Amino acid sequence: MKLILDACCGSRMFWFDKENPNVEFCDIREVPNHEFYPNRYIEIKPDTVCDFTDLPFEDNSFKLVVFDPPHLLKAGDTSWLVLKYGKLDNNWKSMIRDGFNECMRVLDDYGTLIFKWSEVDIKVSEIIKVIGTKPLFGHKSGRLNNTHWMAFMKFPE
Repeated sequence: MKLILDACCGSRMFWFDKENPNVEFCDIREVPNHEFYPNRYIEIKPDTVCDFTDLPFEDNSFKLVVFDPPHLLKAGDTSWLVLKYGKLDNNWKSMIRDGFNECMRVLDDYGTLIFKWSEVDIKVSEIIKVIGTKPLFGHKSGRLNNTHWMAFMKFPE
């Protein structure tokens, strides 16, 4: 059993080791190696194809879960942005809440959840309201400081 889950891995952009054997890479889609812009390629090749709102893993299965869901609402369905990052639908609030809850469900007690969110269309303050819990700590990054990395821990009930 792998110790780490990336629940929506996309093209594994932020992973230093994109083939890390300790990580179960999941995504709802597969995209064969594709040139989306001249000399720029993307490939989405998850270990497990699944919806992050309904993960096919048992409770308390992972020590670390990475949750980097789609963050775009307004991009065109066939745009390279949607190809690269995915897109939320009009039901995005329940999608994010259900995805967060699923990530916490499969996280082991005292495990860590890293939640990455980009404020392109939706502010992180609204995301925190939707998931109903505050992170332990976080960090803004990126050229415009609109990407937030947030850490949560699962405490047993």
